Amino acid sequence: MLFSSYDKKQIFVREWAEVNEPVGVVQIAHGMNEYAARYDKFARRLNELGYIVVADDHRGHGDTDPDTPGYAEGDMFTDTLKDMAGIAMHFREKYAGIRYVLFGFSYGSFLTQAFIERYSRLLDGAIIAGSSRQNAAAVRFGLCAAKLGCSFKGEDAPAAFVNKAVFGGYDRKIGEGEFAWLSTDGENNARYREDPLCNFVCSNNFFRSFFKGLSGLYKAKNAAGLDKGLPLLLISGEDDPVGGKKGVERLAAFYKKQGVRDVTVHLIQSSRHEFLNEREHFEEAFAEISAFLRRVNVRSKKQ
Repeated sequence: MLFSSYDKKQIFVREWAEVNEPVGVVQIAHGMNEYAARYDKFARRLNELGYIVVADDHRGHGDTDPDTPGYAEGDMFTDTLKDMAGIAMHFREKYAGIRYVLFGFSYGSFLTQAFIERYSRLLDGAIIAGSSRQNAAAVRFGLCAAKLGCSFKGEDAPAAFVNKAVFGGYDRKIGEGEFAWLSTDGENNARYREDPLCNFVCSNNFFRSFFKGLSGLYKAKNAAGLDKGLPLLLISGEDDPVGGKKGVERLAAFYKKQGVRDVTVHLIQSSRHEFLNEREHFEEAFAEISAFLRRVNVRSKKQ
């Protein structure tokens, strides 16, 4: 379906609804350089547990902006947050009376971090996957570089320097070649490399808005709007260069310091970034996510 967002932008939304008696809704926020359909296996497994699944293709991604991958006008990070909030309100109304959980992966996990500070009233739980607490100095450097790129190359130009600085660093940490940081599954990495809706360089405007959005995170005044009773699951591969063990633990510590009462951390041993696309790690990840969803349902019924 096409969802008309707050500014009339048409956002492509995919819905997996082959469920007889829904027990909840899971909204997926996908990562950078990918799109909602890559979560088909995960969504169908959630359907089997009774969960409706919805996922948009974010601005500059997938079928929302197929002709300009990596670019859209405006503040892409903030606009995408507003898209996600509008989609959540739409499906909460459509499926009223059942639990609603946001699952954010990678770029989507940072959107989720910002979402729960602004819109946690729309959620019964949140899963922050493939994430970390980002280093403030790295965020400032990225924002400065992206602003310079916008000024000298143009907002819609590919951010080659920033892209190499970010993803080249991930490749070096793993040391097995381009895209090996994504997963331990070589076939998955090859499919990603060959997919034009994945293998592109995001624009200077994308990175400027992304780093601007990150610069607002991890501040007590912004986290004041976070529902301290919202259950959170932080799940990542232990060998994920985006955050790994230390980055996830720093993020968990931040939420606990803000007074969030229910924070669960699960690190998947020997897993990298896309644990849902690793054959040897999918079942462990799915079991943990399923247990969290069941706990959210039970907790909500008791309240």
